[in-house]
Amino acid sequence: MEDSESVANTAAGMDVPRHIAVIMDGNGRWAKARSLPRHAGHRAGVKAVRETVEVAAKRGVSFLTLFAFSSENWQRPQDEVSRLMSLFLEALQREVDDLHRNNVRLRFVGARQQLRPRLLRKIGAAEEKTKENSGLNLIIAVAYGGRWDIVNAARQLAGKVAGKELTVKDIDDERFARELALVGVPDPDLLIRTGGEQRISNFLLWNLAYSELYFCDCLWPDFCEREFDKALSFYGLRQRRYGHTGEQVEAV
Repeated sequence: MEDSESVANTAAGMDVPRHIAVIMDGNGRWAKARSLPRHAGHRAGVKAVRETVEVAAKRGVSFLTLFAFSSENWQRPQDEVSRLMSLFLEALQREVDDLHRNNVRLRFVGARQQLRPRLLRKIGAAEEKTKENSGLNLIIAVAYGGRWDIVNAARQLAGKVAGKELTVKDIDDERFARELALVGVPDPDLLIRTGGEQRISNFLLWNLAYSELYFCDCLWPDFCEREFDKALSFYGLRQRRYGHTGEQVEAV
């Protein structure tokens, strides 16, 4: 079995993804395995978020997008949703100053109108405080769904066509992407999903079109620097062809 140092050394010698997206799965199962309530797993997951942000910055990743709460998660038991919202608020209050000191720019994407007013105020304050930072761009997807994102973009474009700002012929891939939540952000090079499931669960449906997909059995609270570097090692071995042949890519 590879030790942590060898994994880190292997990852360090390979290309680093510019943008990594993460589906943080397994908090509930982590808690259940320890006979703890689900919210204990979510709280433990915050520590994994902190370590992942630190390692991503250390490895030279430019953009890190974390799937914190999906559109479908509103269907969970009300007590769990309430505890999650409180945990988001608590984490913001505790972590923003440290993120700012470390030159991290924080941004949130999703259907904000669904969030509590107090949380919205904290989100706005965090974005404002860190907006000039030039280090890691940390993007948190809250109340986000890939289908919501695409439908919202279509509505925006339809409104502009109706208002004579655009014609139908003006709409192409590039123009459509400018209406998505991650406008101005390069598509993820690598998607990491923890917890053993192998699906993208309505996350960044448009943006993940050419992403490399890395699935691991590690539950999110146990995700650490070694696991992060294993994902980087996987990415470093991939040949990204974007529709070309392998020979064409190698000839560039």
